[in-house]
Amino acid sequence: MLNFEKLEVWQKSIAFAGLIYRLSRMFPKEEQFGLTNQIRRAGNSIASNIAEGSARPSADFAKFLGYATGSLYEVVTQATIARNEGFLPQANYEHAYTDAEEISRMLSGLRRSLVE
Repeated sequence: MLNFEKLEVWQKSIAFAGLIYRLSRMFPKEEQFGLTNQIRRAGNSIASNIAEGSARPSADFAKFLGYATGSLYEVVTQATIARNEGFLPQANYEHAYTDAEEISRMLSGLRRSLVE
């Protein structure tokens, strides 16, 4: 097992990416190359940035955790648009939002531990 795979935040980010894939399957076909693609790419980017950053010195890892947080916020923004457009039911939006809040707290805590 690689070091980043042991990080709970990476594990939760992988699960979150899976959730985003499942939820975005509900989006209309005409959004396949628009919102569906965009939210999936952002969802994948969270765990990818954690993994890539973990191979770097602490200061760089902290930057990559910032990138992961940015991708997480993109997913929340895109999920909000999807909800507002009627592509994503409120209950599913709330599930994704709750998971995003938890991942955000974890990323913030890990990032603080690296820069202190």
